[in-house]
Amino acid sequence: MQVTLEELKTYRINGSPKGITSVCSAHPLVLRAALRLGRDSNSSVLIEATCNQVNHQGGYTGMQPRDFAALVYTLADEEGCPRQLIILGGDHLGPNPWKHLLAEEALLEAEKMVSAYIEAGFSKIHIDTSMGCEGEPTALADELVSQRATRLIKVAEAAAARSGQSLPLYIIGTEVPPPGGADHLISTLEPTDPHAARRTLAVHRNALRDAGLAAVADRILGLVVQPGVEFGNSNVIHYQREKARGLSAVLDIEPGLVFEAHSTDYQGQQPLSQLVEDGYAILKVGPELTFAVREALFALDLIASEMFAEYPERNLHRLVEKLMLDKPNGWQSHYHGDEHQRYLLRHYSLSDRIRYYWTEPEARTGVDTLLNQMRGVTVPLPLIMQYLPGAEQFAECRFEPEEAIIWRVLKVLNYYHRACRVN
Repeated sequence: MQVTLEELKTYRINGSPKGITSVCSAHPLVLRAALRLGRDSNSSVLIEATCNQVNHQGGYTGMQPRDFAALVYTLADEEGCPRQLIILGGDHLGPNPWKHLLAEEALLEAEKMVSAYIEAGFSKIHIDTSMGCEGEPTALADELVSQRATRLIKVAEAAAARSGQSLPLYIIGTEVPPPGGADHLISTLEPTDPHAARRTLAVHRNALRDAGLAAVADRILGLVVQPGVEFGNSNVIHYQREKARGLSAVLDIEPGLVFEAHSTDYQGQQPLSQLVEDGYAILKVGPELTFAVREALFALDLIASEMFAEYPERNLHRLVEKLMLDKPNGWQSHYHGDEHQRYLLRHYSLSDRIRYYWTEPEARTGVDTLLNQMRGVTVPLPLIMQYLPGAEQFAECRFEPEEAIIWRVLKVLNYYHRACRVN
């Protein structure tokens, strides 16, 4: 069942809330899994790129928005997923990649990025100007955030008019979790204060009106809030709906909106279902999906080590460890502790910052070596049971390693799909 973004609020008002999974990943196998699920269930596929991952300068993937869109559509065609099911979104679009610069310099780059996203056909735009730039406090006042958000929305509107793209839907909000999860052990987490959520909406609407963009307020799809869900490197805070009842009730006053929940990774079926029931209709997930990719790759690495004398023991694991030590920028400021603790986090952290390394030439070579080693062989059932439990259908037949990895990602996506109640 295809559910459009605009319909999400209507389903909630009618007492039959539905949701949509926001797949925040650029990994081709994650994208294939999402597109395959959309094809098989005839449901919308919302795929989002983040500002650090994809921007007009290339981001850490090396892709500009038009490149990312082309990748998604190419994979969709290969998977037989109709393009009309696909919704492209831009996440955390704002000065974050350039926050080390003075605010005006960072915002000029953010303007270029927003224009590039709109011109590439991205129709769901999360504007995030909540972070301080050089010389500013880490957290900014709502008024300043809304002024900067309005500036970027104005740029987006102009880009849509100039390029002939449809006018975008916007997500706003000032209480935005850190991309990729928290860096520390989290013991408690409070939901967004309902009064703060309403004030954020009012301040943004006023800023848009003052800028002559009052009509755009009708295209504010939702608000990013903190419902009380998060994950750190080693633990997860699960949704407790009783703590968020006051926040959820805001939607009774603002029936034209939905809430967007970030960092819903690792919540599991029941908490995700409760989030959708309570109005958090957009569930963003990313690291859990690439964690599943990494988990499957390391499982295949172990299987190959057991099956083939010519395959070096844990070859991929050792290669990626060396790569991360040689190029520590992707994890060093996020992982703390003694040497062994940092080793464990490099490979097994829930934030999965190893995902930044799969595009490196050395990692690509290691993955290709592994997949080529495993492709077309017959894997004994006991090895599948040992290293890929639940994937017994791949044993004792011609093995296709990419299919096993997609299967593992789909295990995650399927419980999101069920939580969203779109079938």
